Amino acid sequence: MPNIENNITLVTARVNQAAIAAGRSPDEILLLAVSKTRSAEDIRSAINAGIREFGENYLQEAVEKIAQLAAENVQWHFIGPIQSNKTRLVAENFRWAHSVDRLKIAQRLSEQRPSGLPPLNICLQVNIDNEASKSGFATEETEAAALAIVQLPGLKLRGLMAIPRAEPTYDQQIVAFRALADLRDRINQSLDNSEKLDTLSMGMSSDLEAAISQGSTIVRVGTDIFGKRT
Repeated sequence: MPNIENNITLVTARVNQAAIAAGRSPDEILLLAVSKTRSAEDIRSAINAGIREFGENYLQEAVEKIAQLAAENVQWHFIGPIQSNKTRLVAENFRWAHSVDRLKIAQRLSEQRPSGLPPLNICLQVNIDNEASKSGFATEETEAAALAIVQLPGLKLRGLMAIPRAEPTYDQQIVAFRALADLRDRINQSLDNSEKLDTLSMGMSSDLEAAISQGSTIVRVGTDIFGKRT
């Protein structure tokens, strides 16, 4: 059994060290615990260690855990692929959706967000390396999509998300992260001050230092918190 609390201490230290090395405050960076396939008890262990934000990829599994842990003061982020026929469950159950990859998905989330809940925070998923195997907006499409989505009621467009190609070295890793940050900055030039994007959801267990160096505000960490999945 992994020592989840100890793992969180180690990952938090990595995040803090990376932030300081980049001349940033650690408070600028949210550690999102990716809890897909993990039990409610594992998540409770992370909660006891101070984690309050959890990312889920599999919708039905996530909804069951949200119900099991309803008494806990935590926020849920959906970070997996969003199918058109599953948007209602995302709109009704999550505080964040990181993986909006089509205008149609954003429109459905907007229409289906319950009026009694605050706007759903969303990130646009960008296929930053133009990989055929990955979903996401092409870089050249993202600004137009952002300008359309920022007008939708029920949503708050917060930023961009990417899952870059795995690279073996820090210098190689920073290339895609820098490109995503530059894209966010270009989009912000076209947005009013109240609409500007403040979020870069990028970096995971293997590359969070490189992501933080390029401005990541949310790092999504699963394996280094919960151990390898069986």
